[in-house]
This record gives sequence, C-alpha cells and structure tokens, in this order.
Amino acid sequence: MFVPFVVLVAVAVVASLLFAGFNFVKVKKLSAGNAEMQEVAGAIKEGAEAFISHEYKVIAIAAAVVAVVLGVLLDVWSGISFVMGVLMSGLAGFIGMKIATIANVRVSNTARETGKLGSTLKVAFKGGSVMGLCVGGFALLGLLLCYLIFGKGVGLVNVENLVVKPNGFVRLEYIPFTMVISSYALGCSMVALFNRIGGGIYTKAADMGADLVGKAEEHIPEDDARNPATIADNVGDNVGDVAGLGSDLLESYVGSIIAAIVLAAYTYFTSLNSQGALTPALLDRLMLFPMALAGLGILACIIGIAYVLLKKPSEHPHRELNMALWSSAALIVGGGALLSWGFFRDVNLPATLGFKAGFMSPWIGAIIGIVSGILIGLLAEYYTSADYKPTKNLMKVSPEGTALTITKGLALGMRSCFLPVLVLGAAVVGAASVAGIYGVTMAAVGMLSFVAATVSVDTYGPIADNAGGISEMSKLDPEVRKITDKLDSVGNTTAAIGKGFAIGSGALAALSLLISFIHSQVGSDGTGAKVILDMIKPLTIAGAFIGGALPFFFSGLLTDAVAKSAQYMVKEVRRQFREQPGILTGEVRPDYKQCIKISAAGALKEMKFPVLIALAVPLAGGFIFGADFVGGILIGATITAIMLAIFTANAGGAWDNAKKGIEQGALEGIGKGSPAHDAAIVGDTVGDPLKDTVGPSLDILIKIMATVSLIGVSIFGNYNLASLIGL
Repeated sequence: MFVPFVVLVAVAVVASLLFAGFNFVKVKKLSAGNAEMQEVAGAIKEGAEAFISHEYKVIAIAAAVVAVVLGVLLDVWSGISFVMGVLMSGLAGFIGMKIATIANVRVSNTARETGKLGSTLKVAFKGGSVMGLCVGGFALLGLLLCYLIFGKGVGLVNVENLVVKPNGFVRLEYIPFTMVISSYALGCSMVALFNRIGGGIYTKAADMGADLVGKAEEHIPEDDARNPATIADNVGDNVGDVAGLGSDLLESYVGSIIAAIVLAAYTYFTSLNSQGALTPALLDRLMLFPMALAGLGILACIIGIAYVLLKKPSEHPHRELNMALWSSAALIVGGGALLSWGFFRDVNLPATLGFKAGFMSPWIGAIIGIVSGILIGLLAEYYTSADYKPTKNLMKVSPEGTALTITKGLALGMRSCFLPVLVLGAAVVGAASVAGIYGVTMAAVGMLSFVAATVSVDTYGPIADNAGGISEMSKLDPEVRKITDKLDSVGNTTAAIGKGFAIGSGALAALSLLISFIHSQVGSDGTGAKVILDMIKPLTIAGAFIGGALPFFFSGLLTDAVAKSAQYMVKEVRRQFREQPGILTGEVRPDYKQCIKISAAGALKEMKFPVLIALAVPLAGGFIFGADFVGGILIGATITAIMLAIFTANAGGAWDNAKKGIEQGALEGIGKGSPAHDAAIVGDTVGDPLKDTVGPSLDILIKIMATVSLIGVSIFGNYNLASLIGL
C-alpha cells in the first residue's frame, strides 16, 4: 500500500500547488486599472503586509518557545513536526493574503472594462482558488513529509515493535508517530488561532469605526474615500477573512485527518487480545486511508475549480460557485468508493469494532460527513441569506427601531443552533453505526475532503468586497459598483456557508480528538480495557463546569478586545471629521495610516491572552487535577463552543445581510439614510465581532485544547497533583 499511497498524495500536492501558482500568475498579469485605483489598492496591500509581518513575528517567537518545550518534554521529532505545522499554515495564509491584495483591484478593473458580471466573477474566483489550493496543498504536503520522514524514514510508525509499559499510558515511546503528527496539528492550530483572533480584532475594529461614524452619523456611503477608516476596513478583509479563514480551515482539515490516524492507533491497542483484534498491517491501512482520501479530495477540487474557470462566463454567480463545490463533492463520493475498495477489499474489518459494512465502512462514514457538511452549509444559508424568511423578517422589524432589530437578531441566532446540532448528532450516530468510532473521525475527514473548493469560494467573497471598496474610493462608474456589490452579496452567503462548514467540521474533529484522548490509556497487559473519563467522578464534573464556562470567557475577551480597538477607531474618525471639515467636502484627504495603526496595535496587543488560555488551560488543569478533569473540560468546552459558534455566526450574518437588503431596496420606500437603515447598521455592527471574530475562533479553541490535551496526557496522566494527594 505504501507506494500507491505516496504517489496519490504526492500527485495531489504537486498538482494543487502548481495550479495555485498558475492562477496566481494569471491574475497578476491582468491590468490593475488607472493610477487612482492602483493607489487605493497599494494602500490596502501595504497595510495588510505590514500587519501580517508583525503578527508572524509574534507567532515565530511563540512557536520557538513551544517547539523547545515539546522537544524537551516529548521528543525532538515532535518539536520539528510542530515547526512544520507552523510553516505550512503560515505559508498558506500569507500566499492567500498576497493574492487577495493583488486580485481585488483587478476584479474592479475587469468590471470597469467589460461591464460583465460573469467575467468579473471569474477573476475573483481565480484569485480565491489560489488560497483554496494552497490550503489543501500545504496541509497535505506537511502530512506527507511527516509520514515519509518520521513514519518511514525514522520508523516511528512501525507498530509491530511497540510495547505497552506497566504505567498504563500510551506514551511517546509507545505510539511515537501519533504524537509527532499531533504536534504537527498543534503547529497548524496555533497559526490559525493567531490569524483568526488577530485578523478578527483588526478587521472588526476598523469595520465598526467606519460604520458607526461614517455611515450612521455622517450618512456617507460604505467605502467612501472620505471615511478615514475605510482603508483599514479593507485591509481587515484580507488579514481576517482571507488569511484567518484559510488557516482556520487548514487547521480543521489537518485536525480531522490526524484525529482519524490517532484513533486508529488507539483502537489497535484497545483491541489487543480481544475477538476481532486489529492486525498491524490493517492498522497501517486505517492510518493511511484518511490521507489518501484527502489526496483524492484535492484532485477532485482541482477538477471542480478548473471546470468553473474554463467554462463560458455565467451571469449567475451563486450557481457557478455552487457548481465548484457540488462537483468536487460528487467526484469524491465516486472516487472514495474505489479508494475504500482498493484499501480494504482483501482484509477483514472486524464487525466487533464497529465496521458493519465491510470494506466500504470507512467510505460510508466519509459520505455521512460530506452530506452533513452540505446540510449544515445550507442551514447557514437559510438563516443568514436575505432570500429566506428569517433574514427577511429581521429586515421587516428594522423600521421599528434598533432595540427590536437587536432582539430579533438574537432570537434568530439562538433558534438557528438546533437544526445544525441535530445534523451533527445524526452524523455522529450514523457514522458510528457503520464504522464504529473510526467512522466518526472519517465523517470529519469527509466533511473537509473538498476543503480546497470550499476555501476558494469563501476567499472569493472578501476579494469581491475589496473590489467594491476600490471602485467606490476610485470614483468609478456606479455600474461598476453594482457589479461588485452583486458579487459581494453572494460572497456574504458563501461566507456564512463556509463558517457553517468550519463549525461543523471543527465539532467533529474536536469530538474525534476527544475520543482519542479518552482512549489514550491502556491496561498494563495491553488489552486496552481501561479508558480515561469517569463521568460521575467529581473531578470530571468540575472539569465539565469549567470547560462549559471557558468558551463564554474566551468570547468575552475577544468581544471586549474588538470593542476597545473600535472605541479608539471611533474617536479617531470623529477627531478627523471635527478637526478637518474639508474631509467631508472632499477637499482634504483623510489620514488613513493612523486608522491602520490603531487597528494593528489593538489586534497585536489583545490577541496574546486568548491564545495563552487555549494552550495553558488543559495543561494546567492536567498537571493539577489529572486526566479526568481535563476530559471534563473538553466535554464542557466542546458542547458550549459549538452552540456559541453557530449562534454568533448566524446572528451576525443575518444582521449583515438584513442591512445589505435594505440598502438594495428590499423594503419598499426604505433605503440608505433612513431610520430603519440606521437601526440595521447598528445591528450589523453588533454582529460584526460575533460572526467574524468570536464564532470562527471558537472551533479553533476546542480543537487546539483537544490537541494539547492529547499530547500532554502522556505526561500529566501519571504525574499530577491530584493523584499525589489522593483525589
């Protein structure tokens, strides 16, 4: 199995990165428009690159410390693989941000020159595809290198030579490869958390400052060049919605694959000396299958993306983007069946371990994940799109004032939690019924198997949004802005779908890691009958209470961070309008750089503590109270974080699209500058930090905590204060 697997994954990695490079060059060769357009785009590009440079310096320092700690406490290979994860995720985020700042002005210019929606869509999607292909390519490249270097090169994956020591825990020396790849996942998670938190604080502080003063108080258009915060707002789209989103889904992608690999290894140990035990050869296949399916998924996404880019331009952007997603998913469904047949047709997948559908069991688990991911995305669209009843009803209450707009949006977000969680629950039960616990992890892999297409569609959104801003600030023909606004409107919907995918896949990946954590203890005889987590143990219950409160505390920190930065931004915009009246008449140019500095300083200052919480809480809890306490934390945090993430993402998305609906004339006789529009702007402003900072960060929080716990349990499972004092 080794050679075909390496060839499949290697071909997928090379093809995705080459295709990304090709699209990068093609977009860059397009005309960037007139001098004024290039000046505006240059300011956005300069601000984005300055922020990402400062942020990556902070990440580099933190990563160096964590790598040394892993190298000392675990093994040098774990430290090296952690650094690889940081590099892969960092590269994907940087390249995605780079192409977004290049594509935005070219999208605007294509709309100016052609006046055609379809041609403009293709440029925006081509730019977005660079990010999507880099996310899949770099994530899988790192996993392949881990396998080749540490699995086959160093030989850490040779399960036939593993022994279980009397201390009862599967420690580094017993399953070294799983610890190495878990460290790789930790590296990806760390970059994702920094990018999501830092980028989210940056973009929402600027967005709130621009909206509250420019739109609500002075009633100037969105992205008007007279607004001092408008450049910072557009910079934020690139560092938050592009670099942040890409590293977020890359981390979910890697986490789901690694959860399947780790769980396969622990299943091997828990099945020893029992009926239907896994053989080392079968374990090797179960560990490799998720990576092979991911490779197949990238190849399917390349075909789906290429089809949309090569076909005749269409005037229906939503249909075009959906075609890239659904065609990729369909190819994975068909190809996955052949892959599962090739991997498992000549071996026995024991029904006693949950494999009820023979060699097709892993594939069916993945299909359940794909279907559930699509359903969650459609539910996100239903609750946030202005085309459907929930957001339409939200728009209708805006004429009644701000209070009802906020209240209705909160109710919408709360109601929207139930159906996605119902889908997740059904997916867990369904996948487990056909492939056991391993099937649950494969559902997460399946949900993210077309991540390259998902990220491509998601990244298209902020590129189109930036193009609209450049069109407005460059004073292009209003017809140009109409085209970019249509693309941006679709981008809001695709962003909501992307958040649904991220939350759903994050939940399944976190659950998979939690299951791996629970099964990370084996009996001294190797039978694996013993597992962590006694649900009626006081330490577990206490951990669950604390874990349940943690996402709320974390969310409060992020919301407060945005509010602090936005407060400085509002004061600065008001100061400039007050001291330079010529700004509003167009006679004086605003000081854009000062607003960029405020957003950057606030983000860099406020992002450190939330990241520290995610890394430190499971370790501190483990070394003080032990593994049961940490298991309780993970259960409590996972449940509440999923609910909060769905609630914040959907409420914020609905407020945003309700505002845009009013601006586009969805309510007869009510438009921009009306009291209803002002109420909708306030609703959108309240929702901004929820949907773009809090929600996207919560799924990373639970995954990084689960990964840290899985790595740390090999130490604190035996050495903790609670066991020493007899708790």
